[in-house]
Amino acid sequence: MSETREQMLEMAIARLPRIELGVRPTPLEPMERLTNALKGPPLFIKRDDLTGLAFGGNKTRMFEFSLADAKAKGAEVIVTGAAVQSNYCRQIAAACAKLGLELRLFMVPVRPRDRKEVQGNHFLQRLFGAKVTVLEKDDWGERWDLIQAEADDLRKSGRNAYVPRESDTIDLDAIAYVEVALEIVRQCRVMRIEPAELYTAAMDTTQAGLVLGFKFLGVPIQVRGFAPFPGMPDRHSTMADMANQAAERFGIDITVSESDFDSSEEFVGERYGYPTASGIDALETVAQSEGILLDPVYTSKAMSGLFAHIRAGRLDHSKPIIFLHTGGAPALFGYVPEVMPEIGEAPISKFTQATIN
Repeated sequence: MSETREQMLEMAIARLPRIELGVRPTPLEPMERLTNALKGPPLFIKRDDLTGLAFGGNKTRMFEFSLADAKAKGAEVIVTGAAVQSNYCRQIAAACAKLGLELRLFMVPVRPRDRKEVQGNHFLQRLFGAKVTVLEKDDWGERWDLIQAEADDLRKSGRNAYVPRESDTIDLDAIAYVEVALEIVRQCRVMRIEPAELYTAAMDTTQAGLVLGFKFLGVPIQVRGFAPFPGMPDRHSTMADMANQAAERFGIDITVSESDFDSSEEFVGERYGYPTASGIDALETVAQSEGILLDPVYTSKAMSGLFAHIRAGRLDHSKPIIFLHTGGAPALFGYVPEVMPEIGEAPISKFTQATIN
């Protein structure tokens, strides 16, 4: 039954317009040293930090569908934006460079120094040729207004502007993660593992796609999403709507409800864009046990949630757990003082001498 549904899903995905941008499938790997360190259930990591484009990440898969839609509609300019250290904007900048599309970004300075530093993802967005405007304030409403105004102005001047993630196309991002659910199911079969749960940093399309994919395939993997933003009371309803819109686009007979979603704000910390102590601990632990880099404000917080659940005895140690790594490591270069304060402000000579010794 499952393999028949897998073929149906594969065919439904293949019918959609797509531009090849990334590396697929990404590996599913055991984390044996981390498992031993935590004394928990067998841990595996789905490496969507290895999708290839611009240091990889989950957004690359999404742009294969959304930018195919943009190209089909004759787009010349893409207009979007997010936080200054946005992984989304880094990857769309690379994708637009590859496809010959002009990109205009409106960026929110989450931290005071985001208006002064050009580092990490912010540096890469500019290197890929995006036209970047950094707002004066941390104001997400203003960002959206500026995106819409810029797109309107471009259209009035005769240029074809495309804004991703609008209400009629948001499901294209979710569809990318329906395909990841399919990849995971097939990889688990080959590896002969039956995971009970999947942990990831997510709050909308990534989780919506995974939940839809697993439900359609009849695979009982519970997706536990850890939101990077606080105060989003309608998040489960929004994700259900995204998943159902994707199912309608596919033409598959399935309905997802709010009760299918598990999403937590427990590990956000002070606010969006600011690392947490538990997240930094998780980031360092994974780096030093597995040689894998998490990012400071998304995947590290989700991993800290997994650590906390293991330490609290919430997980069945006989059932494997998958962590979906959605990427974001370039942002580390914009967060050195927060991640490693002992070297963030210190003279480099101090550490050069320590290394020599």
